[in-house]
Amino acid sequence: MTSQLKLSRRSFLVMPIALAACKKGWSILNITGLTMGTNYSVAAVDHSKSVDQGELKTAIENSLQLVNAQMSNWDANSEISRFNASASTAPVAVSNELATVMQAAQDVHVASEGRFDVAIGDLIDLWGFGSGATRTATPSDAEIAAVLENTGHSKSLRVAGGTLQKLQPEAEIYLSAIGKGFGVDQVARTIESFGIKDYMIEIGGDLYTAGLNPEGMPWQIGIETPVAYDRGVQQVVSVSNLGMATSGDYRNYFEQDGVRYSHILDGTTGRPVTHKTASVTVLTENAMLADAWATAMLVLGTERGLQIADEQDLAVLFIDRDVDSAQNGFISTASKRFAQLQA
Repeated sequence: MTSQLKLSRRSFLVMPIALAACKKGWSILNITGLTMGTNYSVAAVDHSKSVDQGELKTAIENSLQLVNAQMSNWDANSEISRFNASASTAPVAVSNELATVMQAAQDVHVASEGRFDVAIGDLIDLWGFGSGATRTATPSDAEIAAVLENTGHSKSLRVAGGTLQKLQPEAEIYLSAIGKGFGVDQVARTIESFGIKDYMIEIGGDLYTAGLNPEGMPWQIGIETPVAYDRGVQQVVSVSNLGMATSGDYRNYFEQDGVRYSHILDGTTGRPVTHKTASVTVLTENAMLADAWATAMLVLGTERGLQIADEQDLAVLFIDRDVDSAQNGFISTASKRFAQLQA
C-alpha cells in the first residue's frame, strides 16, 4: 500500500452519463488518475481553448497530494496519523484544511443525532470491516459494550478554534466518510483558478459539478441500482453547482445464521444497521458535506433520515428494498429539497 489516502469504505457507483460532442469552438479537457486508493476523473469545458491540459493535471494532482499529506490514515507521516499516534490529551493546532473537515464532521455528527462519527475505528475493527482480518461471527454484547465505552466523537474528541483535542488518549480519527469529498472540493478550487466554470469532478463516486455540460444542460448523473455486482442505473439526476455522494450497504458485509451484517455501523448502538434502506444519495453545497451526510443518512434509514433531511433542508434520495415484493424491487423516497431540485 502506498501512502495514498484510501477512502474506499463505500461500495457503490455513481456513473456520469456519456458526454455529448462539444459545440464548435469549445474543448473538453478529460483528466484521469489515481488518488486516495481509487480513481479520479475530471471533465472540464474550456470555452476559450486556452488551458493547457498538462498544467491543469499537474495542479490537480498537487492539490490531491496535499489532501493526502494532511488526512491520509495510510501515511504514517500525515497530519492526521501523527495526531492519532500521540497519546497526549492537550489541544493540538491543526492546518486550516483539517480544521475545516473536523468542524464539518462535528456539525454533521450533532445534526445526525450521532450517526455520523469519524471516531469509531475500534468499532469498525471489532466487526471485521477495518484494515485487519475479517470476521464471520458477530462480536459478543460484552465486546461491543467495552468498545463503546471509549469510542465515538462525543466521548473521545473536542474540536474548537482550529485545534483538536483527545478526551481519550487512545482516540483515533478516520476520515474515510468525509475526506474524499473534501478532496473533490479542493480539486474544484484548483480548476476554477484556471478560469474554468463548467466542469465535473469525480473521486471514487463522490462528485462536484459546476455550470453546464457541453450541451448547455445540467450534468446528468446516474445512481446505481443497489444490487451487488449489478452496475445498472436506478435513476438519473440533474446536478449543477452541487456536490453529490451516494452511500450503500450492499457490497461489504458478512452473513451468519442467515442474517446479513453490513459494514454500515451505527455508533450509537455499536451494531450494523438492520433497516431496509439500501442506498442514499445526497446533493448539497459541496462534496465534503454530501460525503458525510450520505453516510449519516444511510445509518439513520429512510424513516428518521427523511425527517432530518426535511428539517435541515437537505436534498436526499433514499432507495429501500421492497421486502414485500417477490421481484426483489426497490422503492425510492425523495426529501422535499431533492424533489424540488429535480422538478
